[in-house]
Amino acid sequence: MEQREYWNQVSATKEFTTPFQMAEFEKYVGKNATILDVGCGYGRTLCELHELGFCHLVGIDFSEGMIERGRAQSPYLDLRVQESEKIDFPDESVDAVVLFAVLTCIRENTSQKALLREIKRVLKPGGILYVNDFLLNEDERNKKRYAEFASQYGTYGIFELPEGAICRHHEEAWILELLSEFATLKYEHLIFTTMNGNRSNGFYFIGRKGFGISLWKSSSHN
Repeated sequence: MEQREYWNQVSATKEFTTPFQMAEFEKYVGKNATILDVGCGYGRTLCELHELGFCHLVGIDFSEGMIERGRAQSPYLDLRVQESEKIDFPDESVDAVVLFAVLTCIRENTSQKALLREIKRVLKPGGILYVNDFLLNEDERNKKRYAEFASQYGTYGIFELPEGAICRHHEEAWILELLSEFATLKYEHLIFTTMNGNRSNGFYFIGRKGFGISLWKSSSHN
C-alpha cells in the first residue's frame, strides 16, 4: 500500500498523541510569526497554536483525507493539499516550520534530505525549525521488526505496520546529520506514545537557520 493511500484510508479515525513542546516553541517564535506546518495531518498542532493566539498559520499535507478532516473540524485553519515534493512557498517566506512526526513516514534518506532542503529554502534567515520524531528502540518487539525489514528496505529501523503503513525509527547519528545545517537551540530525548498506543524513544529539536553552531558539529568535538 502506498503511503498516501494508507493515510487517506485512516484519515477519519487516527488520533495523533505525541506532545508539542509549546513552552519551548514560544521562547523562539512570536505570535505574529508566519508558521508553516509541513505534514500537518488534520491540523492538531495548528489548532493548539491558534488557541494560544498565533495568527499566521498554514498547514500542508499530501493526504487529501487528512486535509478534508482538518477543514471540517477546524474551518478557521488554512490547510492545503501538498501536490508535489516542492513546498509551494517562495524562498525565505516563513518565520517557522513545524515538522511533527513526519520523518517517520519517509523511509529514504534521500527523500528526507530533499525535504529538509525545501524547508531551509522557505525559511527566512534566522527562521526556526521545530522537529519532533522517533528514535530506535531496544526492546525485543522493535528489534525483531527492524531486523525483519532491514534487508527489504536497506535501512535498519524501517518496518511495516499490519494495517499497511511503512514507518521508520531513526539512528540518532542520522538525525544529527540531517539537522546539521541548523543551529541547535534545543534538543531533548523524550518517550512518546505512538498512534497505536505503544511506547517509543523520541526527540524534539528546535533549530535556527543560518546562525551559530549545529548540534552535529558541536557533538562531534566532544
